[in-house]
Amino acid sequence: MADDDLVFKALADPTRRLLLDKLFARDGLTLTELESDLAMTRFGVMKHLRVLEEAGLVVSRRSGREKLHYLNPVPIRMIHDRWIDKYTERQATALVDLKTQLERES
Repeated sequence: MADDDLVFKALADPTRRLLLDKLFARDGLTLTELESDLAMTRFGVMKHLRVLEEAGLVVSRRSGREKLHYLNPVPIRMIHDRWIDKYTERQATALVDLKTQLERES
């Protein structure tokens, strides 16, 4: 599966988006901290984290007996640059052109 497909698949699930939001708010969380607000089993959260890790959105590191999870925003930024930014550029250019045209007419 292509990298973009893995990222889109990972972002498609609301639970995984919630996990990313939690890591955005406070990076370096343990599995226990990540699962504390979720109404699912520890293994369910682990499955979601595995999908996020496969997509490169989460990286984990062992620190003693704990495994800490960190947000990696790079894949989301790459999606933004490829799929979102190019579409908004055209709209911004159109607004600048419209402004220029209206100023000429006044």
